[in-house]
Amino acid sequence: MAGAPAASMHGPSAPPANMFDTVPGYEGTVAGGGGGYLPPPMPSVPMPVPEQAPSPDWHIPSISEDRARQAFSTYVSSKCCYSSAPVREGVITNMESFNTYRYRLETFMESRSTEWSQEPYAGQPVDAGVQPAPGPWQIAAQPPAFFQEHKQTIKVPYTSSVKNCHLCLGMGRNPCTTCAGAGNKVCWVCNGSGYRHSDDRCTHCNGRGRENCSSCSGSGSCQCDTCRGKRQLLVFINLNVKWSIEKDDFLAQDSSGLKVEKLEEVSGKELYKDAQYMVYPVRGFPDASVAQASERLVRDHQVKYAQTSRILQQRQTIELIPITKVNYMWKGKPNVYYVYGNEFKVNADDYPATCCCSVM
Repeated sequence: MAGAPAASMHGPSAPPANMFDTVPGYEGTVAGGGGGYLPPPMPSVPMPVPEQAPSPDWHIPSISEDRARQAFSTYVSSKCCYSSAPVREGVITNMESFNTYRYRLETFMESRSTEWSQEPYAGQPVDAGVQPAPGPWQIAAQPPAFFQEHKQTIKVPYTSSVKNCHLCLGMGRNPCTTCAGAGNKVCWVCNGSGYRHSDDRCTHCNGRGRENCSSCSGSGSCQCDTCRGKRQLLVFINLNVKWSIEKDDFLAQDSSGLKVEKLEEVSGKELYKDAQYMVYPVRGFPDASVAQASERLVRDHQVKYAQTSRILQQRQTIELIPITKVNYMWKGKPNVYYVYGNEFKVNADDYPATCCCSVM
């Protein structure tokens, strides 16, 4: 595009802006990208109707003492500096169930950007000006299955034209950088004198003091890397299509004392799942903080992503993550560990029997 700043393209030098024609609908396109994502057309699909979320009376009972001991034993055996004595000798005094909810919103979307590109001209079709180029969102692209990330690059029809290579000025060759175009350089054996020892003529350069440049075989020039010796370039607009997933989680607060970040490592029991073009915030869920988080995140995703991307599908889920707080006595002192998630992970920050080789 004339007048647009030319960014770096493939090759050692960015082409001048006047190499690019003005293409209606692509005025912001620059070389090398950087023009930002293009706003999509207004959606034609109607907004979803609000649904009442289920109100299950879920309560996962505290796990059995045997299950708690087994998880504790597996955890301790994985720690090289932990003694197993508290597992063998500890007496469980109390087990409490603390369950928490995790709400997750995923938005699967398609974004499009354009950039001027180039390749050596070797007879490819030239179609610029034959007819108007289709708009960036009018070009068909094959999307992957929902919630699978993917990228695709498409050459925009009716934007291809031929230009002389800007780097070699249409010559197909550039001065050799090794010998500065001379075709030869100082002989490294005799250092340019033509002799090795006193009157012994240098056999490497036959007494000339110079040798042919190996990079250009003595010609003084090398094939242009940009046009690969073709002298001309096909310049065209590339449409870059990207399918991506944006995800946000919300964890309802619990009173167990377990650090919230620990729950990011585990899965829970799925209570609710809703997937459609655009989801509506969850209504009627027993934990008000989850409903509030759903309303906030759904709004945030639609405001943040709908401006630059086309939302193809959204998915929201609610999981119940089980947490069991285990109180036990060992050597007359009370201790605590947690068993959490479907994976029965264990957290025991203040384990009472670490060996002296424990890493500080």
